[in-house]
Amino acid sequence: MADVSMPIGTLARSVGCKVQTIRYYEQIGLLTPPARTAGAQRRYGEAHRQKLSFIRHARELGFPLPAVRELLALSDQLESDCARADRIARRQLEAVNRRISMLTSLRSELERMLRHRHGNRIRDCRVIATLADHALCGHEHHEAEQREARESSRVTRAR
Repeated sequence: MADVSMPIGTLARSVGCKVQTIRYYEQIGLLTPPARTAGAQRRYGEAHRQKLSFIRHARELGFPLPAVRELLALSDQLESDCARADRIARRQLEAVNRRISMLTSLRSELERMLRHRHGNRIRDCRVIATLADHALCGHEHHEAEQREARESSRVTRAR
């Protein structure tokens, strides 16, 4: 495909992101800086559009930026073994499953709070009482949330 030269706004619209996002990705090194016109206007080609589309899709799937960076580097090594990419995707799947588990627990707790409704006054409100006293919760969602944060931090540092 011919390398089409386009301004940043056209590139942003073509992949459905904001101009600021493109500038940020350039700033952190995910996108290579484009050529500039004599008037210093950025001009992007098809390779930029493809890479930006890749980044955007990875981000939609929840991959953190360090993982996106790794996957981008791997995407340039067409003859390499894809085991590393699989490991990155597996880590993301594990993170998603932990979040689903945490959210399921949170949903159950919210449903339980609403099922145990007593009276029409705040003094009798189970929602207010449960929020004021964590011991009234039926699930350890707070610990699950902390565990998720620690695990995310550990995985990010390991990269």
